Amino acid sequence: MDHINFRSFQEAGQAVLKFLHSRFGFNLWMITRVEGKDWIVLQSEDHGYDVQPGQVFQWADSFCFHMIAGKGPKIAPRSEDIPLYATAPINQQVNIKSYIGQPLIHEDGSLFGTLCAIDPQIKSDAIMQEVELVELFGNLLSNILQAELRQNEQIRQHERLEAEALRDGLTGLYNRRAWEKLVTTEEERCKRYGHPAAVFFIDLNDLKKVNDSLGHDRGDELIQQTANVLRNTARSNDIVARLGGDEFVILSLENDEAGAEVLLSRLMQALKQEKIAAAIGVAMRHPAQGLFKAAAEADRRMFEHKRQLKSEA
Repeated sequence: MDHINFRSFQEAGQAVLKFLHSRFGFNLWMITRVEGKDWIVLQSEDHGYDVQPGQVFQWADSFCFHMIAGKGPKIAPRSEDIPLYATAPINQQVNIKSYIGQPLIHEDGSLFGTLCAIDPQIKSDAIMQEVELVELFGNLLSNILQAELRQNEQIRQHERLEAEALRDGLTGLYNRRAWEKLVTTEEERCKRYGHPAAVFFIDLNDLKKVNDSLGHDRGDELIQQTANVLRNTARSNDIVARLGGDEFVILSLENDEAGAEVLLSRLMQALKQEKIAAAIGVAMRHPAQGLFKAAAEADRRMFEHKRQLKSEA
């Protein structure tokens, strides 16, 4: 490689993948994120497999799954000679005859993902002597990742401070402009690191009725009451905003599907306890589609919930 002073994990990853491809000649090199059952491609150096960043495979189907478990080697010049690799379901999706894999680790020692390569041709046994080089690059990427994730927490706090001026006057929540700005920056992080995230849309059911029967002051109180419930129920790093009228949103960051279900249950319970009738829609971010697509899906599901509640009334 021409230099070792990388400005970002993204830049370091691209340089490492290009170097390893030139060194070993494998058709596909990837940096991946493991998130629950998903094996997410974050970066790729592809020369024939047509695998792009954002693609998602099943983690348990992969060679890396067995490598991380210590049941398969990091380097397999003839992967079909390794029983677990030979029978791995990923073989039904792509042609693999040789494999290289190395874990990427979080600061606490947990698994972030993998640095890995596959090729449709059998390789020379000589590549097995290169395991230390692969481990070196895996450790390099892990260290850059750990430092960058720490730095990103500081950057995120700075972004929140900058958005303080973009607050809804009635509730003190972020307004629509702040929401769009913060979602854009968080989407970039999700693409770079494979973070999971959930989007919640919340819409009050009875605001018009309250305004018409009790007056707009009471309607404003209902909006403020709802904002307080959402603010107090969401997690500390979640983004809570009022888009306008009786429509609220929450971006639940670095939260998986199970965590999103827990948060949904807490929201419904908290609103019910305050006797606030609302429709809620929730959608998870898909790595190939992004947060804005998830927001549109959560909005659609919220309207479905609203129609369902009306039909049951």
